[in-house]
Amino acid sequence: MIEGIDGSGKTTQARLLKSHLLSEGYDAVLFKEPTDGKWGRKIATLARRGRSVSAQEELSYFMNVRREDVEDNILPALRQRKVVVLDRYYFSSVAYQGARGLDPKEVEASNSAFAPSPDLVIILDIDPKLARERIERYRGEAPNHFETRLAGVRRIFLRLARAHPEARVVEAGRSEAEVHGEIVGLVSLILTKGQRP
Repeated sequence: MIEGIDGSGKTTQARLLKSHLLSEGYDAVLFKEPTDGKWGRKIATLARRGRSVSAQEELSYFMNVRREDVEDNILPALRQRKVVVLDRYYFSSVAYQGARGLDPKEVEASNSAFAPSPDLVIILDIDPKLARERIERYRGEAPNHFETRLAGVRRIFLRLARAHPEARVVEAGRSEAEVHGEIVGLVSLILTKGQRP
């Protein structure tokens, strides 16, 4: 899965990775959270309108989205032995809801109880100031509700990286091609040798 704060380039790198895997002959699929379903639409509304719910209720939205994603997309793809690329997964809930004051360990435990563990977690790390500049430049708008507390979110992502042997931090302030090259190298270690990087 590819994780990181908003503006770190997750969606771009996830798409590039999927394209690379397909070009190499792998049966790869890409899923993005939040999804376009009922709960994903609720999250999109929160992003636009701000904190209209408590941190716990916000987390419940993401948990419901993830359960749908796991049941409808991730598990079926894994059963078919596809390579699954995820643009966000449960590390995002740990980091973002943790930054709102929930216990990161409890958030992680709630998710890992039903969500399959990834073989590799790529955390795209970027200075929050640069991330906000990217958001404003590419979207032409100010950061939304989820994008206003990026420094705290980043700290939790980096703590997660230190605590999880399957996680690797990739410096995302570099060029798109440089970041993609490092990601491909990390993924190739797993796919060709069957081992963690």
